[in-house]
Amino acid sequence: MHQVVISGTGLYQPPYTISNAELVEAFNRYVDQENARHAAAIEAGTRAPLAHSSVEFIEKASGIRQRYVLEKTGILDPARMYPHYAERADDQLSLMAEIAVAAAEQALAQAGKSGADVDMVLCAASNMQRAYPAMAVEIQQALGAGGYGFDMNVACSSATFALEQAVNAVRTGSVRCALVVNPEITSGHHAWNDRDCHFIFGDVCTALLIERADLATAADTWEVLGTQLATQFSNNIRNNFGFLNRSEDSDPNARDKTFRQEGRKVFKEVVPIASAHIESHLAALALQPAQVRRYWLHQANQSMNQLVIKKLVGEASAERAPLILDEFANTASAGSIIAFHKHRADLQAGDAGVICSFGAGYSVGSVVVRKR
Repeated sequence: MHQVVISGTGLYQPPYTISNAELVEAFNRYVDQENARHAAAIEAGTRAPLAHSSVEFIEKASGIRQRYVLEKTGILDPARMYPHYAERADDQLSLMAEIAVAAAEQALAQAGKSGADVDMVLCAASNMQRAYPAMAVEIQQALGAGGYGFDMNVACSSATFALEQAVNAVRTGSVRCALVVNPEITSGHHAWNDRDCHFIFGDVCTALLIERADLATAADTWEVLGTQLATQFSNNIRNNFGFLNRSEDSDPNARDKTFRQEGRKVFKEVVPIASAHIESHLAALALQPAQVRRYWLHQANQSMNQLVIKKLVGEASAERAPLILDEFANTASAGSIIAFHKHRADLQAGDAGVICSFGAGYSVGSVVVRKR
């Protein structure tokens, strides 16, 4: 068995941002448009009017102030309310692969490696651009990597679940260097016209390089002390878009074909699941929560993260559990990796940290690391 380290991280930020004010202005125009279109039914009492959103509502509910997106004009068009991407030919690099390669190149440079050093590529995200060929294999080719690649989806926990697969492959010696990429184009499967969630998501891509400790040459490496995963079924976060929709003769634009959730139920149920999961994982490694210098948590909701940390160590602070969702919003599986990418430079050798994500499934994954 080999000692395993994370030796590089990468982050691709899309070129456009949407502020809460921009989002609210477009959403409220959509609401006015829809209420005018259905004025007779609203007057008759057979249809409820849509309610406006507000910047204050968004920031109080989530802590989000803006989000990055790959395309914004379509999202902010009240007649459309979703992005517009140009279709690419089969011989062109796909959009998801393009942003994954950009993030991966950063991680490789940080680790002092090239694509040729990689012999396993995992593309882990909440949705894939296509069914096949696997996005990971296209990314593998674009980087000049060897070995093999495959896609995996565990919604917002995809990154930590992929990390365990990569760590186990390196630890057992089946591969020497693995790359995990998390291209999250959430704007494509988000309900921008639903007041309860229209502000939640943003686009991004993260990358992690995992390799044998004895082969690592980077100055900044993190030993993986352990990984732990868990799932239990819940319908409270769901998206029914899939390849059988056509055969079901269902409406491809129906509300259930995009992200939806029972937000209050998710908050109430996931917080204790996540905190208990982290506590049990640390106990298995003979660590107490207070001994952990930093928690890089899934970035879905500011209050949710604060409550998880309070359950673990008694108080929440940005130093103990940094937040990035004010800038990035919820980026599905990439959120905890963005936090790790941006908020680890100040830790010292021997400091322990936990990367943890949680979401649909329900699913929760934790990776305990220690700075070397």
